[in-house]
Amino acid sequence: MFITSHFAKMTDELISGLDTTQVKLLEEECILVDNDDQTTGFTSKKNCHLLENINKGMLHRAFSVFLFNQQGELLLQQRADAKITFPGHWTNTCCSHPLNTPAEVEEEGSIGVLRAAQRKLKHELGIEPEQVPINGFHYLTRIHYKSENVPNDGRWGEHEIDYILFIKRDVTVVPNGNEVKTHRYVNQTQLNSLMDESKKGNLLVTPWFRLVVENFLPKWWSHLDNLSNVKDHKTIHRMTKDQ
Repeated sequence: MFITSHFAKMTDELISGLDTTQVKLLEEECILVDNDDQTTGFTSKKNCHLLENINKGMLHRAFSVFLFNQQGELLLQQRADAKITFPGHWTNTCCSHPLNTPAEVEEEGSIGVLRAAQRKLKHELGIEPEQVPINGFHYLTRIHYKSENVPNDGRWGEHEIDYILFIKRDVTVVPNGNEVKTHRYVNQTQLNSLMDESKKGNLLVTPWFRLVVENFLPKWWSHLDNLSNVKDHKTIHRMTKDQ
């Protein structure tokens, strides 16, 4: 009885004051993986993002979508203030996780990740699936990164093997206000200015987006119409401080 009550109290403390819709999403089951991106099990989104578990090595699968319009401009979003991790941060088009469902655990051709990307583009930005068909995505590579939450509350963080997905389509954006505060398209010069502003402390940028921008994006962007030249499915780029 004491153990149950103590656990309930700890759980209540973790979610106290958080947005109820975002708290409900913590129940979703993510895919646990080892350092080589081999599935090892499943657990809740909450467990995956608890810093206590991350510091013990818990690692899950994720994806980051970079959607460009036909003019070659990149769609960015500013995460809603309701988000539990990295609220108010600017980031790439859409960032999330494949879930423990029959459609999204399927690994052949990374189809599960692509289906998850299509689902989340609809959920976060209201982009209809027919505007972002599965065969329109280009899976480029994977990055392995880890970060504590900002603002650092000592409770939440990220530790992911992140599939980088590019897609070039003109789409209709109808943002979900609980997920997205605002959005904008940028060219490379405008993105550089945004990153400069973040370095001055004038705006916030998610750590995974910063890693991609600083290490890969200029090259990938220059090959936007010939992405086969920059695809690397064999490498998992290790971008954690302890690797």
